[in-house]
This record gives sequence, C-alpha cells and structure tokens, in this order.
Amino acid sequence: MNIKVKPMGDYQTNCYIVTVDGKDFIIDPGIDATEWVVNNVTNPVAILNTHGHFDHVWSNAELQNKLNIPLYTPKDDIMLLSSSSWMSDLPPSYADIEVEPNQEFDFDGVKVKFRHFPGHTPGCSTIEIGDAMFSGDFIFEKSIGRTDFPYSSPKEMRESLEKFKQIPYDKTIYPGHGGTTTIREEQQYSDYWIGNI
Repeated sequence: MNIKVKPMGDYQTNCYIVTVDGKDFIIDPGIDATEWVVNNVTNPVAILNTHGHFDHVWSNAELQNKLNIPLYTPKDDIMLLSSSSWMSDLPPSYADIEVEPNQEFDFDGVKVKFRHFPGHTPGCSTIEIGDAMFSGDFIFEKSIGRTDFPYSSPKEMRESLEKFKQIPYDKTIYPGHGGTTTIREEQQYSDYWIGNI
C-alpha cells in the first residue's frame, strides 16, 4: 500500500491518495484538491468521504466528473454535501453510494471498511484499508473532533469514544488534519476525552 497526502486549503485538510494493488482511492478531496489528485493517480477507482464537512468534500464533484468514478459518502452526512452553514459557495456534490453505518466494500479484492463514529457529524466515519485507518475529524493526534458545530453531538461522541476504546487491534491513524498516530496511542486518551466533552 502506498499513501500520498497533501494538506488542502486554509484549514490544511489532509487529502489522501491510497494505492493498493494498482487501484487509487481518493479520501477527502478538499479545497483545490483536483489538480494534485489528477496529477497523482494512474488508476482511480473511487472517492471516499469520512464525513460531509466542506473542507473534506469541496472537490468531490469536480473529481467525479474529471475521473468518472463513484463517490462514497456516509448516508447520515449526505445533507452536508449540498449546503454548508460556513461556506455558501460550496460546490454541491451527490453521492453515488450512500454508505450505511459500518459498511464494508470489496473492490476486486481490496477491502474498504467504513466504521461509524458519530459525534463530530451524524455520519462521521473512519475508513480502514489494510493496516491504515483514515480517521477524518473523529480522532487526531492527542485530540478529537469538535462537538460544538451544527449537527454535532457530545453524547454521540462519548459513545463513539467508548466504541473506539474497544478496538482490539492496532493500525496507523491518518487523520483529517495534522500528523499520523496509532489506534493504541489514542486509546490511552479516550477516557480523558469522554470525561471532558
């Protein structure tokens, strides 16, 4: 597996290109991500959203059209693809696949698992491919996603962190902002966040 990353836009939102067995998966194409993505893929097969906030989905539609590939978005965040309370000029996009909570997909032998961790947004999910977890805005290095936004839920975030604590394996975490960490590392801080949300 090969992973390319580039922070996009004012919020430095990480856009990832994950290549497995010659297939390119584009995760969270944010603001002005299109040119970088197009220049760094050879066999793109899907666009994957961890959640629906504008800085993670801005280039969805442009890449759908340019690359002629499907968009996978957690179903509970579909409403965020066409309107943003922060960015009225968000280019609307439309999911080809509305991902059910904890749904897994098989792309000719490459397994892609969405794991539902609501709280930051209703559909907020991590995406697991091989030994990597792309955590969007759920978990960061020594931090978690904010719960004071429209559609956020502190209660659901606490429940999600309880679920996260129970993951029995370790993987490298590639978050939506900032640098990498691991599941085991961030599980150490789960109780702190549960008690302080």
